[in-house]
Amino acid sequence: MVGSLLGTEVQRVEDPELLRGRGTYVGNLDIAGVLHLGFVRSPMAHALITGIDVAAAAAAPGVVAAFAAADLDVPIPPAFGGFNPLCARPPLATDRVRFVGEPVAVIVGESAAAVADAIELVDVDYEPLTVVADPERALDPAAEQQFPELGSNIAGGFRDPAGAEVLADAEVVVRARIENQRVAVVPLEGNAIAVEPGGPDQDYDVTVHVSTQMPHGLRDGVAEAFGWEPQRVRVISPHVGGGFGGKAGVVSEHAVAIAAAVRLGRPVRWVETRSENMQGMPHGRAQVQFAELGLRRDGTITGLRCRVIGDCGAYAGFGGSLALSSTRMMAQGVYNIPKISYDGVAALTNTTPVGAFRGAGRPEAAAMLERMMDLAAAELDMDPVVLRRKNFLAPESFPYKTLLGATYDSGDYALPFDEALRLADYEALRAEQARRIEAGEKVLLGIGTSAYVEITGGGAGEYAEVEVHENGARIKVGTSAHGQGHATSFAMIVSDALGIPLESVEFVQSDTAEVPRGGGTGGSRSLQIAGSAVQEAGGLVLRKAKELAAARLEASVDDIELTDGGELGVAGVPSATIAWAELARAAAEDGDRLAANVDFAPGGATFPFGAHVSVVEVDVETGHVRPLRHVAVDDCGRIINPMLVRGQQHGGAAQGIAQALWEQVTFDAEGNPETGTLADYTIPSAADLPSFEVTNTETPSPLNPLGAKGIGESATVGSTPAVQNAVVDAVKHLGVRHIDMPTTPEKVWQAIQQGAAATYWQEPPAAFADLPARDETTPEDAEEAVV
Repeated sequence: MVGSLLGTEVQRVEDPELLRGRGTYVGNLDIAGVLHLGFVRSPMAHALITGIDVAAAAAAPGVVAAFAAADLDVPIPPAFGGFNPLCARPPLATDRVRFVGEPVAVIVGESAAAVADAIELVDVDYEPLTVVADPERALDPAAEQQFPELGSNIAGGFRDPAGAEVLADAEVVVRARIENQRVAVVPLEGNAIAVEPGGPDQDYDVTVHVSTQMPHGLRDGVAEAFGWEPQRVRVISPHVGGGFGGKAGVVSEHAVAIAAAVRLGRPVRWVETRSENMQGMPHGRAQVQFAELGLRRDGTITGLRCRVIGDCGAYAGFGGSLALSSTRMMAQGVYNIPKISYDGVAALTNTTPVGAFRGAGRPEAAAMLERMMDLAAAELDMDPVVLRRKNFLAPESFPYKTLLGATYDSGDYALPFDEALRLADYEALRAEQARRIEAGEKVLLGIGTSAYVEITGGGAGEYAEVEVHENGARIKVGTSAHGQGHATSFAMIVSDALGIPLESVEFVQSDTAEVPRGGGTGGSRSLQIAGSAVQEAGGLVLRKAKELAAARLEASVDDIELTDGGELGVAGVPSATIAWAELARAAAEDGDRLAANVDFAPGGATFPFGAHVSVVEVDVETGHVRPLRHVAVDDCGRIINPMLVRGQQHGGAAQGIAQALWEQVTFDAEGNPETGTLADYTIPSAADLPSFEVTNTETPSPLNPLGAKGIGESATVGSTPAVQNAVVDAVKHLGVRHIDMPTTPEKVWQAIQQGAAATYWQEPPAAFADLPARDETTPEDAEEAVV
């Protein structure tokens, strides 16, 4: 065949269905006789439950049943990423509640309106307990404990024995306490589930339609919790309105819905409201970082010491453990750092559990390190660009084993960095910045840079099947797309391998009855792992087809090739060809399918990297920040479809910039959410953001046949610190050295007022000194658990 489809701009094949309003979500499934669920949720952040009376609700018009935990046998599902079994979360609260919004009872009714009315009739008696909503205060030995049997609010943690020794030979040490604030996931579609009960005489014990990123993992979790064999559970994910890490695993409401459907013998449905989503879906980030960077006066880094608190929220949420895993794994970043000490602790608080959010631990590491680089540059009176270039890992050092256990597969960190600076015209920006300052203007220019590396893929392999039939081809994969463009990219791979037109390639995913196994979607794994599986399966199909063609064309298999017309033919004999449809019929006549399936296992995790430049204006009289430009040069290895990559860069940058400037979930001292609606939680619109200037360098990975790395989270990793650095850069001549995110007008104005008198360091909580020492012989496993 002439040329390759891979690497070209191809329009998304999945979009027409959605644009024409033909999308099928859990909320619009037509299920006969479906009942509606609604949850009674705690208005208190921490309290003992002394009584629950659901009788009045159960007797209300249109209500079929009302259950508290004691009335409905709901097993505790396996926690996604849970790391302390002593902090297990019951699906319905039993003896106490631990955050506002925790479900304490469920109402089942014939209509959503009947359920909403009945919720008001449930009487719950609470005995208030002291609330701990702040993760630093939670580490105080005198703090109220969420789980008294633990003896503290520490769900887990460790310290590196080296400690302060890593800074011993530094000539200059910069220190900062950095907040990586809690943010909400805010997918367009919240959690949603519809459950159809089955039974021993039916194909399945239960069929679950659910908005999830990982259908097979959810199937296995349901089977484990309820005691079913996995093959007796069918999980189907229709269209999913965004995930961003927030839709992984079996959540409490899922387990309750399944138990209710089984108990009542009728299908049930629950679709999360926006306020429920803001209170109940696990939040992201939520770290407090105490970082110290040692350098020589010429700018050479000598050591890094980090002590990081991960806020679990209630019940040892997965997100708290990210401070111990992904954030630690990526703390070295793109730099040659000869000594690192990293202590991490996961703290329990009376707040919404924390989970994964786009990047899951890696953006937190990059934000911490890139802030420290700018602080060091200011201390040394050095251009932050020069400081970064001086300390980049050299291209010839790859593959590179970091001090924290990651093995970077390939990289050239100066390449995208230099390109981003060129595109931004860095020198001209600095000149304009100086001009405004000299002229005494009130709206000043800030230029922020960041260089990052992140970890993607890793973990187990992925399943894919490719089949050619009379009307085209069919792909089945174990990943689960929710906006990324899998149908397009995987069809491109098959079309490139087999010469079958894109419009003739069918895509099947997210149904455990159709796809036998799969790892789902998370950690930017899909193209590099599932795409490689698709490519290998396509190659096996082509080999099988060549054997069939050779037999029918009376030629050697070695002489069979794909023609420009998308058929198989004999090399040098233009008239000797056979179409795919005929080959599919030939396979069927032999009692076979023209198909192959593959379980592809990658050679390891891959490490995308890149550089971002942010340009902002800051009004020094009001503190208002306006983003002007954002330049992103991200390297995700080999690019299959530039348009899909660009879309991921745009989406990632939008979320990263939003964290830097606007978004934050907050609670008051009593654990009450202060940002529980979109009127309070300030996600930006397109009008708030600049047009993105994005491009790529390509440094292929040697760990998969496509040479691909992840791109779904990269721009989120790179954008946030670039914007934060830009805001600080605009006012650094006024003595400002650090402003915590989000860099709201109030924070910026206060920083300007304090100027050089501000302090950015305080000693970490004493709890760090009492953590168990990390066993250096413990094998690194963070590369196996990227989400």
